[in-house]
Amino acid sequence: MKDSRKPRVLLVDDEEMIRETTTAILEDGGFEVVEAGNVNSALEILTTQKFDVLVSDLHMPSTGDGLTVVSAMRHLNPEALTLILSGFPEMDRSAAAILAQADGILLKPAALQGLSETIWARLKSGKAAAPTVATVATILEEGSDATIADWLQRVDREPGIVSVRLDDNERSSHLPQMFRDLVARLRAPLELGTRAFASPAAVAHGVRRRKQGYTAAMIVEESRMLQVSIFQTLQNNLFRVHFSTVLESVMAIADEVDSQLAQAMAAFIAESSMDALPSLA
Repeated sequence: MKDSRKPRVLLVDDEEMIRETTTAILEDGGFEVVEAGNVNSALEILTTQKFDVLVSDLHMPSTGDGLTVVSAMRHLNPEALTLILSGFPEMDRSAAAILAQADGILLKPAALQGLSETIWARLKSGKAAAPTVATVATILEEGSDATIADWLQRVDREPGIVSVRLDDNERSSHLPQMFRDLVARLRAPLELGTRAFASPAAVAHGVRRRKQGYTAAMIVEESRMLQVSIFQTLQNNLFRVHFSTVLESVMAIADEVDSQLAQAMAAFIAESSMDALPSLA
């Protein structure tokens, strides 16, 4: 017997007018719609109801709010189609981070008129199977570009750091190797309490930051934000991780990042001392 049930859509947007307009469009298109005006309401609804589709605004009012709802939907309704709505066309840096979580990004208001057709087409073509369980190493390896993009966004909001003018490639040039080091350590874990391996790349990073005009406090703050971005990536992928491995992996990540920070700081201080020496005639 053919299923006559209407697909259920959870619509999340903090603007009432947008919700009303979008709900009318979706209901006319043959969907049953449940609205949520903020992240907390959406999360509460998700714990008690099942949905076929999530359509969520990205900014409510924080940049990551839409991704929080997507992550919850992935965990609670892994088969659901997840679409992000954004009013910002220039998302080059953040697009990778968003697409690592959602099935697609739609730009409003232009996307609203064709929203029902877009959803029906996605549902009929079939959604990719829910991701299989992955190791933390694999998640960081696959999500390194998105994590770096998230880190760059955090750094851009720190006036003290961006006062040193660098482009994104210069700012993040040390991170690809750091992620390779992290992944290697997670795949060949050290015994708890063992000193982390020496990192020539971390030493070079400390020297480079000194020449670029950083202060020691700026290097420490960048490292802190890197850990936040890494753990945000793990948070967004908790539905894929075997929980028995999370704590050990988090400890290894924190130790590796702190070890590389210590090595970079030692090189930074050594370079500062060399700069302070009187030049010989």
